[in-house]
Amino acid sequence: MNITKNQIDDLNVQVTISVANEDYAETVRKRLNETKRKADIRGFRKGMAPLSLIQRLYGDQALYEAVNSVVSDALNGFIKDEKLRVVGEPLASEDQKENEWKAGNDFEFKFDIAQTPELKFEVSADDKIPYYEINVTKAAKEEMKKNMLSQAGSLEDVEKSTAEDYIIADISNGEHTAEGVYVSIKNVAEDVRPQFVGLKADDKVIVNVNEAFTNETDRAAMLKVGKDKLATLNPEFTFTVVNVKSFVPAEENQETYDKLFGKDAVKSSEEFDARIEQQIQSNHKQDADYRFSLDARKYFLDKADVQLPEAFLKRWLAYVNEGKFTKEQIDEEFDGFLKDFRWQLVRGYIMQKFGLKVEDKDIHDAAVSYAAYQYAMYGMGNVPENILEDAAKSMLGDERQVQRLEEQVEDNKAINAIRENVTLVTKKISEEKFRELK
Repeated sequence: MNITKNQIDDLNVQVTISVANEDYAETVRKRLNETKRKADIRGFRKGMAPLSLIQRLYGDQALYEAVNSVVSDALNGFIKDEKLRVVGEPLASEDQKENEWKAGNDFEFKFDIAQTPELKFEVSADDKIPYYEINVTKAAKEEMKKNMLSQAGSLEDVEKSTAEDYIIADISNGEHTAEGVYVSIKNVAEDVRPQFVGLKADDKVIVNVNEAFTNETDRAAMLKVGKDKLATLNPEFTFTVVNVKSFVPAEENQETYDKLFGKDAVKSSEEFDARIEQQIQSNHKQDADYRFSLDARKYFLDKADVQLPEAFLKRWLAYVNEGKFTKEQIDEEFDGFLKDFRWQLVRGYIMQKFGLKVEDKDIHDAAVSYAAYQYAMYGMGNVPENILEDAAKSMLGDERQVQRLEEQVEDNKAINAIRENVTLVTKKISEEKFRELK
């Protein structure tokens, strides 16, 4: 067997493996003997069919498997001996000639192998990355106070509806009736909405529900029927207003403080203002930390200047995604793929440089945190630990979710290592200017 290496450039290698009869003949013989021992062929006792028959029936398969096994071992050995940092997997060269699969022949196989570059850069105090401190403004505090009082507010009866109000109505089209229908006027289609403004108890209004409530799921729930019944209903309904409700913010008092923060956690307007400022600062810190992660990532991507075998990567992506994505789709997403792949390499280098590892506990903790975040998005805080654990367990049973969590943990560890070792250039900035940052 002969292996030759053609170094195309720093990242691309073509490997030619020449296989002679003596390189695979013994492997073929062993495979045929093993097949003979197990063969159960009509007219012969098991294992007693003549080798010539086995050769005729299974020779081509044995040859193919033997040659491919020899080539695979040789290629893997070459990659190991040369210490190649392989991207994806070797691909058959585009100038590979077709072999004649016949016992006794010599064979030649060409493979294209691409490598990732060898990274070498420092992460030190010489690296300066901005860290933004966002000012807490009076307007921001007033806005948050307004939002928190609204959060603690309630629906109260009012005499006449506005575009921000709600009505409760009994509706009928002569054939179908639904009582106590709850309508949020701001969710009514814009061109129909004026019909719902200015209504008071006992007023009647005829509305085409198909035009007013375009979402079929919402419309079916309002009419209290299945979605399959909607098409059979006359859409012209008379709405008879039972009452009108408006969402009224809570008053600033002890009852509201207790509702927002817990019993006696806040006892005065000054303490309420302090909590608001603390919450804004916390939110700003999260925003600043996220911005730092973006800036740090860009800084070290630029510093590492990772060169990639782009032509090979396009071929490899087309190969592994054959039947899933078109060439045009791969081309469209390729720049994003390159950016993410470069960061994976830089992130991996930083993890290795600082001896960082992702442990099972890290992934578990990330799953629990993500579950808590999801509940919080639905306004559910302080979710019991056992519920969060069940949600995390479900996530950890999904291989794709585990991969996503592992990447998230790696990101956090790499960014934290950067933050601990570089120089942060603190910049005070207004919230408005911060939002304008690209």
